[in-house]
Amino acid sequence: MGNCVFDKARKWICLNARPLDKARFDYLFGNGSREAVLSALAEYQNEDGGFGHALEADCFNPDSSPIQTWAATEILHEIGLEEDHPIVRGILAYLDSGRDFNGKCWLYTVPSNNDYPRAPWWTYDSITYDTVTYNPTAALAGFALIFAPRESGLYRKCYEIAKEAIRYLEETDKCDEMHTLACYVRLAECCRKAGLADELGIGELEEVLVQRINKVMTWDTESWKTKYVCKPSNFFMDKDSYLYRHFAELAERECEFIRNAQQPDGTWSINWNWEGHEEQWHIAKNWWKAHLAIMNLRFLQGMTGEPAGR
Repeated sequence: MGNCVFDKARKWICLNARPLDKARFDYLFGNGSREAVLSALAEYQNEDGGFGHALEADCFNPDSSPIQTWAATEILHEIGLEEDHPIVRGILAYLDSGRDFNGKCWLYTVPSNNDYPRAPWWTYDSITYDTVTYNPTAALAGFALIFAPRESGLYRKCYEIAKEAIRYLEETDKCDEMHTLACYVRLAECCRKAGLADELGIGELEEVLVQRINKVMTWDTESWKTKYVCKPSNFFMDKDSYLYRHFAELAERECEFIRNAQQPDGTWSINWNWEGHEEQWHIAKNWWKAHLAIMNLRFLQGMTGEPAGR
């Protein structure tokens, strides 16, 4: 990775990012500690074990919700946490509580979202309560399959959720949205880590995912400059992923895009907005810039093999 790309991003994050994203950046690309990331992440965790407080920056709801809790699990995957930890125990308690669960899935949005500034897609509508969507349910179930004790009720519950999610994907054509498919990619990865690949048919699931992802991928790279689109980095971060060989050429084009699209201040454009709550959106947009910078640098590092910043 060219020093110029890294150094400009590092400078911006140093001066503008949240403590959590600074800690993530330092851990991933510098000499920072995993403990610093976990300490910063813990500030977003509520007493019920779930996460809120705009960890996922498009909703300022301080209350726990499945999508905010999913965002926490993604950071735990990012730093490679695999052992027992109080944050993990809290997440498992939240998932086991039955809160924000409709009997089949964890809710995509929650009622208390409507009391706080947010992007329109996080507005709660009672119709969504019974909606079957595996964003973020598939990823949350996968997380529990790694960390929950095998004899626990939560493990058995998430095992059944995983089975039904896989059946649903393979037997319907409704799972054609990039965030949902990314949750399935995470589920597959978690099932492999949990030693469940054979009994849950993860190899077959991955074949289906390749086909579905191929359909939703945005092949028109020119549109990447101005639109919120689907790119390889939505699904994998390095060449070790089984997805890489299917999208290698597009991944190389994304590396080129990342290098060329960096702004003079070291950030990349955020190609969406809230259309309301302008004051809070201005804050959230800065938080997203830090997250996107981290994800772009991770992708470059995973594709080029070059240690960032060296």
